[in-house]
Amino acid sequence: MTRVVMKFGGTSVGDVERIRRVARIVAAERKPGPDGKQRGIAVVVSAMSGETDKLVKLARDAGGETPNGPAAGGAGFDDEYDVIVSTGEQVTTGLLALALRQIGIPARSWQNWQMPLKTDAAHAKARIDAIDEKGELARSIDAGEVAVIPGFQGVTADGRITTLGRGGSDTSAVAVAAALKADRCDIYTDVDGVYTTDPRIVPKARRLDRISYEEILEMASLGAKVLQTRSVELAMAQRVPVRVLSSFVEPGEPNAGTIVCDEEEIVEKQIVSGVAYSRDEAKVSLIGVVDAPGVAADIFGRLADANINVDMIVQSQSRQEGKQNIVFTCPDRDAPRASDILHGAHEKIAFDELHIKRDVAKVSVIGIGMKSQVGVARTMFSALAQKGINIEVIATSEIKISVIIDAQYVELAVRALHTAYGLDAA
Repeated sequence: MTRVVMKFGGTSVGDVERIRRVARIVAAERKPGPDGKQRGIAVVVSAMSGETDKLVKLARDAGGETPNGPAAGGAGFDDEYDVIVSTGEQVTTGLLALALRQIGIPARSWQNWQMPLKTDAAHAKARIDAIDEKGELARSIDAGEVAVIPGFQGVTADGRITTLGRGGSDTSAVAVAAALKADRCDIYTDVDGVYTTDPRIVPKARRLDRISYEEILEMASLGAKVLQTRSVELAMAQRVPVRVLSSFVEPGEPNAGTIVCDEEEIVEKQIVSGVAYSRDEAKVSLIGVVDAPGVAADIFGRLADANINVDMIVQSQSRQEGKQNIVFTCPDRDAPRASDILHGAHEKIAFDELHIKRDVAKVSVIGIGMKSQVGVARTMFSALAQKGINIEVIATSEIKISVIIDAQYVELAVRALHTAYGLDAA
């Protein structure tokens, strides 16, 4: 039997009428394919839009986020926090199962302890360990019953509920698809696929028919919010075909979406497939740091211990003999904490000056075609220079170039680069 996993996010199940639309989409997907065989369907759902935020506030008000969480080794989140914030998905599973039954589709809701979907015990940021791939869930699906599964959560080896962190429903869906050896995992969102850039900034942005795992992973990590980074990593590792498409299209209407697949499955590889951006950036400059072994390890070790995610790093020689300058970026929300940590270690690190610039943005171009092309960086830098946009930091990988610029120019930069690489729709 062909198996398909379908995932619907919070906006797709935002109210009862939208849940009824989801039920119609699931019913259409369940019909026999060209081979005449009925598809086995598992549906992974998020909480209704806004519900998780309400539950998080309740949990925090009650003390669920604490420095003494018993399941977090003395730091982080209390295990009861996950019990509270996971209930939103449970409501959605029941509502969708009811909606499917109302239109004659056999369905039942599953909770993660029933499957089970096993995770580690890192509450509020758990990672999936295993799913029983030959248990009752698989047998139920193969018998023709639609399984409605809550995303974002799991259960520990000793039976405690966990959650996977923001965007965890995407990861849940890919994990279920991998365990069931599904033919594909369809991620339904409020957009009809992956675009070359944000259509709100560039009206000429185009929907991509196909994109590689590597490209969408870079896009997700660089600011594009179509798929959650961990879900892409898991899909790439398990080679799960993923399709991104709209949940706001009625069954029978065109809804091709974008297929995320291996690079080898893309016949025509563009030099640049997309332009991504992130406004949540801060640039930290350490001037006159002692140039000695172990100093950089000390600086970034302290930041890592504080759970501050450092992205772009540039080290250069200072004008002073025996000193260097280190510039790095981090999420804007973490900039004050990074400043406190570095100032607190001033005597040990021995830097002359610390500057933090928070009104910056990161703009990136991504494409597997970069691997075999020259002049990609020149095109980017020339396009920005023609618009009078100064580059403050540069970072590269095999399939991406990222720059830090003044935040006020981010939309101008995105439009200029989209045109420079020939991505504008005809």
